[in-house]
Amino acid sequence: MSEKIRNICLLGHGSTGKTSLAESILNLTGMTDRLGKVVEGNSVCDFDAEEIKRQISISTATAYAKYKGTKINILDTPGFFDFAGEVQEALRVADAGIICVSAKDGLNVGAEKSWKYLKDADKPRAIYISKTDEEHADFDRTFNQLREKFGSTVSAFTMPVVENEKVTGIIDVIAKKAFHVVKGKREEIAIPAEAADRLEELYQEVVENAASTSEELMDKYLETMELSQEEVYGALSTGVAEGEICPVFCGCAMTGLGTTVLLDAIVNLFPEPMEGGEPVKPDEPARAIIYKTISDQFGKFSLFKVISGRVTPDMTLVNARSGANEKLGHIYMMQGKKNVEVQAIECGDFGAVAKLSDSKTGDTLCDARKVEAAPGIEFAEPCYSMAIAPKTKGQDDKVAQGLSRLGEEDPTFTVVNNAETKQMVISGAGDIHLDVLCSKLKSKFGVEVVLSPARVPYREKIRKKYEAHGRHKKQTGGHGQFADVKIRFEPQEEQEDMIFAEEVFGGSVPKNFFPAVEKGLRENCAKGVLAGYPMVYLKAVLYDGDFHPVDSSEMAFKTAAGLAYKELINASPVILEPIGTLTVTIPDNYLGDIMSDISSKRRGTVLGMNAHDGMQIVEAEVPMAEMSSYTIDLRSMTQGRGSFSLKFARYEEAPAMVQQKIIDDAKAEAEAE
Repeated sequence: MSEKIRNICLLGHGSTGKTSLAESILNLTGMTDRLGKVVEGNSVCDFDAEEIKRQISISTATAYAKYKGTKINILDTPGFFDFAGEVQEALRVADAGIICVSAKDGLNVGAEKSWKYLKDADKPRAIYISKTDEEHADFDRTFNQLREKFGSTVSAFTMPVVENEKVTGIIDVIAKKAFHVVKGKREEIAIPAEAADRLEELYQEVVENAASTSEELMDKYLETMELSQEEVYGALSTGVAEGEICPVFCGCAMTGLGTTVLLDAIVNLFPEPMEGGEPVKPDEPARAIIYKTISDQFGKFSLFKVISGRVTPDMTLVNARSGANEKLGHIYMMQGKKNVEVQAIECGDFGAVAKLSDSKTGDTLCDARKVEAAPGIEFAEPCYSMAIAPKTKGQDDKVAQGLSRLGEEDPTFTVVNNAETKQMVISGAGDIHLDVLCSKLKSKFGVEVVLSPARVPYREKIRKKYEAHGRHKKQTGGHGQFADVKIRFEPQEEQEDMIFAEEVFGGSVPKNFFPAVEKGLRENCAKGVLAGYPMVYLKAVLYDGDFHPVDSSEMAFKTAAGLAYKELINASPVILEPIGTLTVTIPDNYLGDIMSDISSKRRGTVLGMNAHDGMQIVEAEVPMAEMSSYTIDLRSMTQGRGSFSLKFARYEEAPAMVQQKIIDDAKAEAEAE
């Protein structure tokens, strides 16, 4: 059965027609009785409420078509970069990818990224030039851009028929036949005379690429300057599977023009699961990888690909990560949001199961006879952070629970409760990503939230030695309160936490009060004297003091220690800011802008750069306070072609002007409260 399965993912920039192409395939193969449209919110693959509202794909959707005895599994991925994690899920289980490029807009960064994704994953790839019949569409311009960018292995397998500046049909370049679509039906038409020269030119390019797949064919081609159609098709199948040939198709999803030729190529040229980059093994014990989780307030669905054996209902499989036994109930095939119950999922095919207890995206489920984890899914580190809080006070637990459930289906964001800044911080791939998560919290879990900039965890320290005096004396009816301490504060470099020591002679402060002095100081260190940030690298030596045999108490000495601590304002205190190590990967032509931005706008220092794989990698150190919007800014500066990572390195003294602003902001915040 595996040889009758094809697993493809649709990739490309947002709004290039991926979902519409999936819809065209499903409709043309009889899987749907009408053609759904993204703008009308009734497509099979964009079924989430957020997708319908925004008219963009947010999650990878799974659907399937049946064509000429072959089951074609389609993974429709989002085109917006904030949802690149969804693309990684699809790439993990697809055996080939089709990159959608609009004939109106031409080559764009989404196509470039998709090409790189497929190349890095070592997957065969094809390109579909969409919207060829729309106004301002230009197939030739777009095709030439693709060839210029990706090389001569890019070959046109179809071309449009253009009459009076309108696309009226499509030509199958290899079969040398032309078609148009009338009322949803494909009909053969004559090839226009004016298209003959261009057709022959494109045909020869395909034949040359086919000949280059083997020495034997190349020798024959050089000798005779031609190959039979059977030889061409056979060679193309090898060339496409090995990534040496990238076929280009074109059409219009709304009319179905070009879809049939694409379907024939998927069946005849794309690899079956046993021939893919990770060949499946039908004869071994059952094993499946979970490539996606769909979670809502009612439960969760785990979507999987069977990579060996077959999966049937009521099986018990072992999670290779956790060792937990997972009893499968009913199993399904997914058709968008619709689940179709089946009695088996064959090797190489996709399925879904509900209510797994201890399994998540990237896990492998195995027959107990052979428990072996398959490679998981690597996601990029989240790089855009904001503080998240409920709009209505007292709903923090509801927010946390909702985010936990959303985290089951989206492993690309993180949530951290920062005790130091007293904020819940959510980190994702960008502003659209976080906005969608907030919308889902409201629609799925009934809790509204607000986002605000995450506070920077500054630190404070002193730069000089200072002898402080804290005296607490309070007389009330009965016992009073009395404690007197003299403490020498000094900077140290051994550890962030305060080092406490005592040099008391003659019992001026009894030993039983030493812990109270230390405790008072440690509690005060949580708030520095300049702007209320934690005091670090401090040494405190209790060297003298006084006490009263009746009125002294632990509480009195804690209070006296706090009074002494406040005198650190005289010990030349400074604010430290977190410094991060920044690594930016960009195309050559953006190098100057990026370096200028780092040094002038972000107070950073460029440490060096090197070239790799046609890109420039810039290493720098930057204050993390200047990086909150860098995800959005970098995308804007590089049209989405740049990427970066940022890791905390150390704390460093902030410049005087920056310190003053931090102090002023802290005062304003305190007054507002």
